[in-house]
Amino acid sequence: MALCLVSSADHSSSTPSRMRCQELRQFGQKLVRRRLLEPTNDSKSPTAPLNTLKLVAFGVASTLGAGVYILVGEVAMFIAGPAIIISFLVAAVSSVLSGLCYAEFGTQVSWTGSAYLYSYISMGELWAFITAWNLILSYVIGTGSVARAWSIAFDSLIGNHIFQALEGTFSPYMPYYLAKYPDFLALSLVLLLTGVLVLGVRESVLVGKISTGINLLVLSFIILSGFIKGDLHNWKLTEQDYTLNTSESGDIYSLGPLGSGGFVPFDYDGILHGAALCFYSFVGFDDIVTKGEEAPNPHRSIPISIMSTVFICFLAYFGVSATLTLMVPYYQIQPDSPFPQAFLHVGWGPARYVVAVGILCFLLYRLQSSLFPVPQVIQEMAEDGLLFRGLARTHARMKTPIMATVSSGILAGIMALLFEFSNLVDLMSIGHLLVYSLVAFFVLVLRYQPDCNLSKNEKIEDKIQMMPLVKENPLDSEPEAGSSKTLKSLWLPVSTTPTQKSAQIVYGCAFLLVLLLIILSLVLAQWPSQVFSGDPVLTTVAVLLLLLITGVMAIIWRQPQDPTPLHFKVPALPVLPLVSIFVNIYLLMQMNTGTWVLFGIWMVIGFAIYFGYGIRHSLEENNDQQPPDSTSQMLDQNMPNDESG
Repeated sequence: MALCLVSSADHSSSTPSRMRCQELRQFGQKLVRRRLLEPTNDSKSPTAPLNTLKLVAFGVASTLGAGVYILVGEVAMFIAGPAIIISFLVAAVSSVLSGLCYAEFGTQVSWTGSAYLYSYISMGELWAFITAWNLILSYVIGTGSVARAWSIAFDSLIGNHIFQALEGTFSPYMPYYLAKYPDFLALSLVLLLTGVLVLGVRESVLVGKISTGINLLVLSFIILSGFIKGDLHNWKLTEQDYTLNTSESGDIYSLGPLGSGGFVPFDYDGILHGAALCFYSFVGFDDIVTKGEEAPNPHRSIPISIMSTVFICFLAYFGVSATLTLMVPYYQIQPDSPFPQAFLHVGWGPARYVVAVGILCFLLYRLQSSLFPVPQVIQEMAEDGLLFRGLARTHARMKTPIMATVSSGILAGIMALLFEFSNLVDLMSIGHLLVYSLVAFFVLVLRYQPDCNLSKNEKIEDKIQMMPLVKENPLDSEPEAGSSKTLKSLWLPVSTTPTQKSAQIVYGCAFLLVLLLIILSLVLAQWPSQVFSGDPVLTTVAVLLLLLITGVMAIIWRQPQDPTPLHFKVPALPVLPLVSIFVNIYLLMQMNTGTWVLFGIWMVIGFAIYFGYGIRHSLEENNDQQPPDSTSQMLDQNMPNDESG
């Protein structure tokens, strides 16, 4: 603000400048204003406490999805080969890091909520909107991808008649960035389930348990079959094997690329690209945090449940991917229906029908359950004014969020209609990786903030704290001494508890670290071989970036942390959140350009809605309109009189 204030000698020119700075400051405050609320005492029937075992069961049921049946075939055939098991390992490590950050982030608020609610309360409105907008994308894409996966599995079961009919009719007219044919079956399925939700049908616990049981039986059968019919030679395939299979195959085009053969046919770039896609398969473990209020010992049960869930899911994904690549050479896998075709390949024809029916039953339940969170997020944002108010409308008789349900269902149906399954997986992975990166960033920043009271009294305290910013006269300040104190405080903080200055230092350093990590990830993703082979320019750049990252991280480490006890705290701060951010960003760098273009379009639409509508209709904006008269009078009384000097 010191740059914005000028001497009273030039009052006529300083007033417009000061007004512009005042408006800019007020605009910035709108972006970071926080939702101030207290837990509601709803008269709900008491629920049975969820111990660690029940939380793990809930997490596994929420996480094991379409990726285990459809995604495995495509990644193994075209991207990673048998090394897909390493891709799943990398994705699991990223999920564990994100899950630990998510567990602490959830404990910042003492009642159940979503990442959107936590972001709004702890970080501010713009961050909350970005988080929720990406969650909507992920949920909608998840619904569309499961619908597409169900359609693919069903079509494969009946002999691919739908694919042949639609591709022959529509393929010449479809743009290259869309699917080969519009999937009307997937669209119809999504719209049908949307209508079911509008009618008020809720997720059945019994159906969920039955579906999870069917899923576990199918997975167990697939894995055991791999031990019986698998062949280790399929992990050591050579060009001679590929040539032999080509001559024996009736359709040469059914074979995928050979790559370099062996266990890692597409090099380590394929493993990392596969890990970015396999991350889709671990989405859902964060639902455990929303059950924290029902856990009797959340500081222990939530992190254990998250890590156990990821570990169990990794074992399942490891087992099915190893089974698939052992039963069938990776270049002979049928990506649309990998497991039924694998059983046909090894001579177990009848078994493929049992597996296919089990997969269809499970995917149908996953499709229904994946639709549930979307209307809730949309309705909550609309009630807060960040989205159009009409989306919060509920059905008079069914009490369901009809507009949010219909809009999300239509959007998910369009995604399932027009985009390939792989494109939907890419887009969903981007959304979730960014959300988890934001959560890790929030954890890093919030731990070093002064103790904040998230009650409604905080609004008055914030306004009182803002007064010195306007009241301060730059003539009374000592910039040189202030600069030296600031530089000294980077390494030797004056207080053992967080202050506004130390919080600002951490905030600025965290943003700088994210920028440096993006640059480093870009260098490692684009030129990995040159960096590790000792290229003088790229290796020097990578080393300098690592040194800068280490130095900035040390500055954050020296700042005082908030001593407020939480149910769970991420260990090894600030290292673990930063490692989580780096891994997520590095996986994001593996996505193709087309996916980033689609994501950019989605974010442009979101920012247009927020800055064109949400920022003016937010409930916090309306709440801010209540006290400003008295507050502004207090500020005016404390303002220096420009005409008197």
